[in-house]
Amino acid sequence: MTTHTKPKKHLSFTALRKSFSAVLKAIPETRDKNKSTYSQHDIVMSAFACMYFQDPSFLAFQQRLENKLKSSNLKTLFEVKDIPKDTQLRDVLDKIPTENFSDVFSHMFEQLRRHHHLKEFEVIPGIYLCSVDGSQYHSSKKVSCEHCLTKQHQNGVTSYSHSVLQGAIMHPSQRQVIPMMPEIIRNEDGTKKQDCELNATKRFLSQLRERHPKLGLMICGDGLFSHQPMIEETLKQAMHYLYVAKPDDHTYMMEWISAYKEIPSYQYKDDKERTHNYRWQNKIPLNGKENTVEVNWLEYQLTNSQGKITFQNSWVTDVNVTRDNIKTLVNAGRCRWKIENECFNTLKNQGYHLTHNYGHGKDYLSDNMYILTLLAFYFHQIFELTDKKYQACRVTYGSKRQL
Repeated sequence: MTTHTKPKKHLSFTALRKSFSAVLKAIPETRDKNKSTYSQHDIVMSAFACMYFQDPSFLAFQQRLENKLKSSNLKTLFEVKDIPKDTQLRDVLDKIPTENFSDVFSHMFEQLRRHHHLKEFEVIPGIYLCSVDGSQYHSSKKVSCEHCLTKQHQNGVTSYSHSVLQGAIMHPSQRQVIPMMPEIIRNEDGTKKQDCELNATKRFLSQLRERHPKLGLMICGDGLFSHQPMIEETLKQAMHYLYVAKPDDHTYMMEWISAYKEIPSYQYKDDKERTHNYRWQNKIPLNGKENTVEVNWLEYQLTNSQGKITFQNSWVTDVNVTRDNIKTLVNAGRCRWKIENECFNTLKNQGYHLTHNYGHGKDYLSDNMYILTLLAFYFHQIFELTDKKYQACRVTYGSKRQL
């Protein structure tokens, strides 16, 4: 019997931009239209175009648009009728709640699914690996707003920052990552306790499940998440987990594992004479509390040809670990670095100017600039994944900055 695979369809810039435009046009307008020179759509799309073309500032972008050809391109490509000035652009962006952009991420993910580009991202059949991590995108000792996170330094100076909890679908064999709608870490009005990465993660998981109710997910995170409250929260959202579990953070669990006379293990040598060692144990208590959750533990150690350990890590998961899936789970756990390298590092160092101050604002401007930068990156990731012409350009021009 011949197996027919469904053909993949490349996703064009026009199709993605139309989807983005539809979401923007649905965002409630709070301004008096009779007193508004520029539409909300044109303002947001102009800011997005600045991120898309990776200009280092709105002013530089405005100067580029003085060229008639570039101005025409903006209107043609992004459906911008009237190009706003940078001050008006910032003022309007500052008033749009960041959550209004969530549908853009959902629509783009659905287009990837519908056109059969996601099958290769299944880490196990029907399950996608979503790695999560926090990152700072604004820091200043002078510029601040009431939503900033604050830190008191020993020298008496206070620093102000904005951070985000970002999640992205990834796979060990795929170079691209698929960013999901992030959760901004910010202090809200009337709250006395400062927001943090763990609280943002709980909100992120809840919103991720609400936006993708049937999607099979495995959440991958660092040692911050391998504790009972976060594990229970992950399971509550009907998601699998794969969290780093450092021995020093889980002494009770490690004592339990050490009590076994023998635990399942597996090793092999590769063609570079490196030794890959795997160990695992299912259904062990995470801690010594009466209501402790049972977890499945796995460990990986890589030794070079001279016998030196070059990598070692361990994780906990709810997936039953066997010799058949241990390599898959370890590769998935090691894949977590991509959220830092392929996502945050790219946004900060590959021409996206993530940490550049495009404007701080009083409400949502700083957060919305992160979202628009992330969406520009998302567009480019989709083209890398689906568009042969874009892929050819990347080969020719190399870095995104050159492109």
